[in-house]
Amino acid sequence: MAGSLSKAEKDRYRRQLILPEIGEKGQQRIKRATVLIAGLGGLGSLTAAYLAAAGVGHLKIVDMDRVAEHNLNRQLLHATADVGTLKTDSARARLTALNPWCHIDAITAHIDDQSVGAMAGGCDRVLDGTDNIATRRVLHRAARREGIPFIFGAVGGFDGMVATFVPGCAACLECLFPAGSDRPQDEIGVIGPAVGVIASLQSIEAVKILLGYAPELAGLLVHFHGQSMRIGKTVVEANPGCRLCSGSRP
Repeated sequence: MAGSLSKAEKDRYRRQLILPEIGEKGQQRIKRATVLIAGLGGLGSLTAAYLAAAGVGHLKIVDMDRVAEHNLNRQLLHATADVGTLKTDSARARLTALNPWCHIDAITAHIDDQSVGAMAGGCDRVLDGTDNIATRRVLHRAARREGIPFIFGAVGGFDGMVATFVPGCAACLECLFPAGSDRPQDEIGVIGPAVGVIASLQSIEAVKILLGYAPELAGLLVHFHGQSMRIGKTVVEANPGCRLCSGSRP
C-alpha cells in the first residue's frame, strides 16, 4: 500500500508517531508528499535535512552552484571535503545517508520560466531557499500555476523573515515585492543560527500543511530579529492592483 510504513520506519519516526497531531496516518501523508526545495544554500540545505528527517517521501532539490569555502558557516549539508563539488551531489549524498527512505531527485539547473515547470510539476509544496527576488518570483508563479503553497524565507545578518503564499488566499509575493522594487545588492553578511531559525519555521509550516493543517503564515510575514531576540508578525496587505493575483481573489 502506497504510503504505508515499514517496521523500521515506525521505529525511525516513533517520536513523531506519538504526537496526536501526526500519528501513523499523518506520517503516511508525509511519506506520500513531494516537496520542491529551490536552492541548497543556508535555508535550502537545512529545510532539506529537516524534511528528509521528518520522512517526506520525495524531495526535489535544485541548485546549479558548487560548494565554496565561504558557504560552510551556514550551509550544513556540505562539508570541507565537498568544496568544489556540485551542491546537488553533496546534498543528495548527505540526505540519502540521513534517510534512505526519502527519494532524492537532484536537479542541477538554473531556475527560470522555462525550467521551473518541470521542477514544480507534481509537487505538493515549494520551499524557497534562493537568494534573490527575481528567482523567487519565478518559483512563486510556478507554485500558483500548480495550485500549491510557496513558503518564502530570507535571511540577512542576524535577522530573517518567512511567509506562506497560497494561491487564491490573501496576498501574494508580488503584493509584498511588486515589480520594480528590486534593488542591486552586494554580498551580505549572515550568521548561521539566524538561517537555522528561518529554515526551522519554514520546515514546521511545510510539515503542518502536509498534515492537512491550515497554513498559519498565509497573509502574514514573520520577522525574526536575532540581536534583540524579538519575533514580530506583519499582515501582508493584498494589493488591489496586483498584476498577478488581483483577479483571482474572492
